Amino acid sequence: MTAPAADAADLFAGVPPARPNSFAQWRALTGRVVWVMFTKGEMLIAVIVPLVFTLGFYLPLRYVMKFQGIDYAQFVMPIIVLQTMSFTMMSNAQLAAFEAMTGLNTRMQTMPIGKMVPLVSRLSAGFVRSVVSLIAALVWGHLIGFHFVAGWGQAALFCAFSLAVGTVLAIGADGLGSLTKSPESLSQALTLPTLIFGMLSCGFVPETGFPVWVRPFVRNQPISQFSFALRDMAQHGVTWNVLWVPLVWLGCMLVGFLPLAVWASVRRS
Repeated sequence: MTAPAADAADLFAGVPPARPNSFAQWRALTGRVVWVMFTKGEMLIAVIVPLVFTLGFYLPLRYVMKFQGIDYAQFVMPIIVLQTMSFTMMSNAQLAAFEAMTGLNTRMQTMPIGKMVPLVSRLSAGFVRSVVSLIAALVWGHLIGFHFVAGWGQAALFCAFSLAVGTVLAIGADGLGSLTKSPESLSQALTLPTLIFGMLSCGFVPETGFPVWVRPFVRNQPISQFSFALRDMAQHGVTWNVLWVPLVWLGCMLVGFLPLAVWASVRRS
């Protein structure tokens, strides 16, 4: 051993060996993303976007629905929440695409970091944003007349189910973002299906407001089923007969999205 090598060995002789801690890594990476969200104003946007959705969806149709005997604040709130969760989904997609585009993912793969830590940290930061957006949506909804009638248990289920939908969507979006490496094109690609499924759903108007030929699709697609369950949770309480279909949709989406997100996150480009 040469003299410089021997000196270096003596210098680090008393230093304990490094033991990477996945929990500490997850906490650090999640904190980094959340801090960036706060400093760049993304959390403020997470509060403002539900207000834009609330005003944009509620004001144009409230009088029309009132003539039909529908309390539109109660009726439209589920789709407002779901659209808010979809906006969080696009934020996760852009974050994943940005990290892949700048080479941050590749760099972390060369470091002693748990393989799943970057993915889980992005999803955790997205979950924080979803919670902020959901709270904001419920506050704005309360101002237009929305309230929980079925009690605190159903209200908690409403929030939990909404966050579950947002998380599952974020998992799929993260996988797409890691693969495309283009935040701009991915945002455009995700906007179109979000609008189509949102507009062709029973979230804005009842099923009877659509042409007969399109009603089967409108009634059975996942956004409509999610809105049925959320509407019942807010009003008279959801039953298993209503809840099982949205849960099946959510489970199928998770089964499809999770392997994609994991593979896209750990693969070496």
